[in-house]
Amino acid sequence: MNPQGSHQTSASAHYATQEERLEYRKGKETLHIGIPRETSFNERRVGLVPSAVALLSGHGHQIILENGAGKQAGYQDKDYAEAGARIVYSRDEVFKAGIILKVAPPTPAEIALIRPRQVVLSTLNWYALNKDYFHKLNARKATALAFEYIRDSSGSAPLIRAMSEIAGNTVVYIASHYLSDLQHGQGMMFGGFSGIIPTELVILGAGTVGEYAARAALGMGASVKIFDNSIYKLRRIQDRLQTRLYTSIIEPGALGQAIRAADVVIGAMYDPQGRLPLLIPEDMVRQMREGSVIIDVSIDHGGCFETSSLTTHDNPVVRRHGVIHYGVPNIPSMVPKTASLALSNFFAPLLLRVGEAAGFESLLRTDPQLREGVYLFNGSATRRFIAEQFDLPFSDFGLLMAAMG
Repeated sequence: MNPQGSHQTSASAHYATQEERLEYRKGKETLHIGIPRETSFNERRVGLVPSAVALLSGHGHQIILENGAGKQAGYQDKDYAEAGARIVYSRDEVFKAGIILKVAPPTPAEIALIRPRQVVLSTLNWYALNKDYFHKLNARKATALAFEYIRDSSGSAPLIRAMSEIAGNTVVYIASHYLSDLQHGQGMMFGGFSGIIPTELVILGAGTVGEYAARAALGMGASVKIFDNSIYKLRRIQDRLQTRLYTSIIEPGALGQAIRAADVVIGAMYDPQGRLPLLIPEDMVRQMREGSVIIDVSIDHGGCFETSSLTTHDNPVVRRHGVIHYGVPNIPSMVPKTASLALSNFFAPLLLRVGEAAGFESLLRTDPQLREGVYLFNGSATRRFIAEQFDLPFSDFGLLMAAMG
């Protein structure tokens, strides 16, 4: 007898789906949703939490979960089984589902399992991928949607905003930890209180990450300076924070002066269409205080600092010129349970809508915001810059939908 097969049988019996679930309300199509275990570098999140699985199961949809898929986010297989998921021990079994919900982009091994007309939902992170990757994925003739491009009715990207809010709050916690650590930093409390000069924080970028980092830091009593080349963003962050704080365009003289005086510098620039321009050269880093902290949130887009490099959750910091550098990409994955809840809050309602619309293709016909997320469709690239960057055939998605009637 195969020992592995024996283990699967007993485990499946142990995690048998509970008979009593939420009241079943028949939708227009029963969805089969596969959730594989994430194996990509630094990825700890999961696309659906057990409560969302219970909601979807209660509407008659089937969720197939690879064992251990939620473990790094704090959820056990038992939690999912009790919510109505079927736990499987083979990735091949997961990829038999019509919809694959991942967080990280499909790995090369996972691409080999994708079938024609399957729907794959994940992040894209195209700047970390190559031409061969996209050609292999496109050859599977599936429909691939990227989280970061899906819009809502206001035109904003709700998942990017949610992850950016989490990252902005988390970087202040990270900064506080390393600034107070005598081994790495200055043994200094982040923030300020009566009689003590407050922490000097410089933020590069007035987007969502910058806004939430500033909000958290101001609440702790820090002195905050924000740099961005968009006057609109600088004005908007003033309005949202409802306080007057130091803001400036990215001008070398003013920026250099602020960097030299800073205890913490956060790089939070974002460019969805390409790599970021280098903002802080090595000479400027050399002038920073001993034990000061750099957190490069933009590291997975190339980074804001010449001295930055990719690090991991296990070994998150390096020291250069006496300055602590934190370069872990995907900061929301540092708080995987919170981040998974945010992802799940978006995807559970979306998947319910997909079922009510009788499938993804039907919903894509009527939902232009969801269409923004599609980058591959049945063997064609539907985002022009992806087609041009990776030498793929391009098709206008609106015309493809019209041709299908």
